[in-house]
Parts: sequence; structure tokens; C-alpha cells
Amino acid sequence: MNVKHLPVFTALAAALAAAFAAPAAAQSNAELLQELRALRERVQQLEQRLQQQQQPPAAGQWGMTPEQAREMNRIAIKTEALQDNFADQGFKGLRISGQIDPTWVYNQRQRNASFVLLNNEDVRYSYDNSYFGMAVIDFEKETDSGAKWRLTLAPERGVGTLLNGSGIVHEATVSIPLTDLQTRLWLGQIPDWTGYEYTLPKDNKLITHNLLFDYAAPTSFTGAVLDITRDKWWTRIGLANFNATRTGSSTRAPVLTYRVDYSKGEFDGFGFSGVHGKAPNFAADGTWLSDTGMLDPNGDPIFEELGFDGAGRHTTIHLLEFDAYYIRGDWSLFGQVVYGQQKGAAIFNSDGRLRDARWWGLSGLVGYKITPRLEGVLRADYIENKKNGGGLLGYSFDDDLNGIGRGVLPDGSFAKGESVGSNRYALSFGLNYLYDESTIFKLEYRYDGASQPVFGDYRAGNLLGYRKTNQLLGASVVVSF
Repeated sequence: MNVKHLPVFTALAAALAAAFAAPAAAQSNAELLQELRALRERVQQLEQRLQQQQQPPAAGQWGMTPEQAREMNRIAIKTEALQDNFADQGFKGLRISGQIDPTWVYNQRQRNASFVLLNNEDVRYSYDNSYFGMAVIDFEKETDSGAKWRLTLAPERGVGTLLNGSGIVHEATVSIPLTDLQTRLWLGQIPDWTGYEYTLPKDNKLITHNLLFDYAAPTSFTGAVLDITRDKWWTRIGLANFNATRTGSSTRAPVLTYRVDYSKGEFDGFGFSGVHGKAPNFAADGTWLSDTGMLDPNGDPIFEELGFDGAGRHTTIHLLEFDAYYIRGDWSLFGQVVYGQQKGAAIFNSDGRLRDARWWGLSGLVGYKITPRLEGVLRADYIENKKNGGGLLGYSFDDDLNGIGRGVLPDGSFAKGESVGSNRYALSFGLNYLYDESTIFKLEYRYDGASQPVFGDYRAGNLLGYRKTNQLLGASVVVSF
């Protein structure tokens, strides 16, 4: 029996007892009627209490006073208003991040030691002045429909500076879902995706980049790319301008570019990429052509005879690369191999004919976590580049800063002849320390070498001669949010 009904039954029992005991008590009818009325009132009171106990508590009674309940309601209303205002102002789905990496670099042959930050150096790009010393702000937005928008600004040292001299836009892209969220149309200015190293400092273990990144990979693509993700495969293929936001007059054909990645599991995977089409040829400048007499009566280069397109400075390129990674426990392993060629872009040219540039290279990196915060890194690179005096992507000339081209002896003659280029290698050792979740300290020692004396040895701005090796020491702090 439910104990909640016990008072009611007790009262009824008392009433019955009183009724049967009436003769013994010799109560009058009036007295009995009065007792029954009192009993009925008592039963009604008990029933009301029982009904109140069975009803749920009113709002605000769950451990809160009425004032606390009203305050909770006010907070709920304010929160909903803020959410609506946040969405109306366009902040829903918006993510803002950034990074900065003040860097110090010492270059042995240049006799130079300097802090590096936001310096375009007349848009000079070299392995001791590449994508570090940057300040980056990144805006990412995703709409309710699944479209993604990205704008990355990197003054002085980003992709935009190398393309336009003073541009600050590193990436400007939109990604629109087509049949589903895993099938997209990706458009805009897209930084190059070649190899295992990334462009921005936060994502790299060392300060400098490997030789393949610096001298055998594009800078960026501006165009349209089909972006498809299926299970463990990620494929991107498209048509784009090569290293240009807009190509010059009489240049009509974009390049075909693609990259495919496969994530085998949690710890390893591989990828490959390629570029096929026409790219700027820096061997086809007016100075060289006038020296070889390849000019028409008006003094203009005879591009058709050289096999160039209408603009006269773009020739066919083919770039192929494969990279892979393995990360397990304290160990990180990365590897890459590349092959490239460009028509008429070699450093050595004679007999009124431009010769083809051709190269191949290897790069490998090993990282080991000495402690959970401290990592040691070793990287080794090699590029075979002796054909026709050498010549790499965008480097169709002797370059004594980067060690590209023909070696020069003290008497000014070529070490192995004017038609033999130098092979390049580099060995880097570095440490990176995770100070906190947003700060990384980096230290790197790098030893560069070549098969011929190609590094200019300078003192007080004067060239003393050429050497086969060079050394670099760097330190940086990468702070991101």
C-alpha cells in the first residue's frame, strides 16, 4: 500500500469506528453529524496535500530561487541574441590564425650575419633567404553550404612577393562543393604542393628548405583545380598559370598540374605530383640572343626559329616528383625524388641554338624526439645538374650565391669546361624545441657543397674567388596562434 494514502485510510477508519460506537457513547444525531463534517473537511485537506505532492515543481524550483531562475532566463536570451548577431556579422565559420618567425642567419661566403624579417631583398630568392623571416595572417571561412574561402597574407616574403614584387597575397582561394563535400572545385592563387616540405615556417622542422624545394619546384599556380577525396586517396588536378597571376601577351596555354596523396594508415603515406606545359625561359633574354646574332633586321629576337611560343619567353617543361613519409613513436622519416626538364633553358648555349636543361634530385629527412619537447633533425639533399652547363627551374644562368652553374678557376677559366654544370648537395642538422603550444625555437647548421667551385667568396662586397663549399648557421623563433 502506498504510504502517501495512509492518512486518508486512517481517517476513514476512525469515522467507521465512531459510527459503530455511537450507541455506546450515546451521542446525539447532532453531535454525530458535526463529527462527520469535521472528518470530511479533514479528508479534503489530505486529498489536496496528496495532489500537490504528485504535481511537478514549478519552473525555477530545481535548486534555484525565483531570482536565480529569472537570471538564467535572461542569460539564455542574451546568448541566443549574441549567436544571431555573430552569424549576421559573418563570423560564423570564420577562423583567424597567424605566425611570425624572426630569424638570424650567418652565411660564410657572403661574410654576412643578420637578423631576417620581412625583407624582399629586391625579390631575391636563395636558400639563405627563402620562406623564413615571415609574418603571416590567415583567414579561413566556411559557409553553411560547405563552400570554403581562404586568404593568407604574407608581406615581403610570401608567394605574392616572388610573383609580383610587392604583392602581399600568399594564397587567395575558394573551394566550392560540387556533387558532395568531398568533390570540390578549387580556384584562385594556390601555393605549390610539391614534396614533403611546406612553405610556411610553422610546419617545417628546420629553418631552411631542401634543395628540391628551392630549385626544382614551382612557386604557385593560379587557376582551377578539381579536388576529390575518396577514402584514403586525395586527388587534385587542374589547369593554371605557372608562377604567374596573369601571363603576358601572346601566352595562351596554361599548364596541367596535379597531385595525388595516399594515407596508408595512421603513420605512413605517399604522394606524387607533376606539371606539364610551358613556363618562362630565362635563357631566352635579349642579351644572350644579341650575343649569338639571333635577331631580325629590327633587332627583335627570332623566336620562331628558336622554337618558342608567340611571347618568345615560354618553353615546354615537364616536372615529376614522388615523396613519402613514415611517423611512428619518436621517429619521423621523409623522402623525395624529382625529375625535371625544360626546353632551351640550359645555361650553356652556342651555335645559335638554345639547349635543354635537365636535372634530377633526392632529399631525405630524419627526425628523432630526444624528449617530448626537443627534436633532433638531419636532412640530406642532392641534385644532378651537369647537362649543358646546368640549369634548374627558373635558373638558366650561373649563380654564385646559390651554387648553380659552371665552376670558375682562379684564372677565370671554367673548371670542367663551359658546357658542364655542377652537381649540388647539402647536409643540414638542426634542433627544434617546443617551448609551449604556440612557440617553437629552431637552430640549424647547414653545409652546402658542389662538384665544382661555384660559390662566390666575398669580402667587403668584393669577389675574392670561387669555392666548392659554403656554410650557414641559423636560429629562429616561430610564434603562432
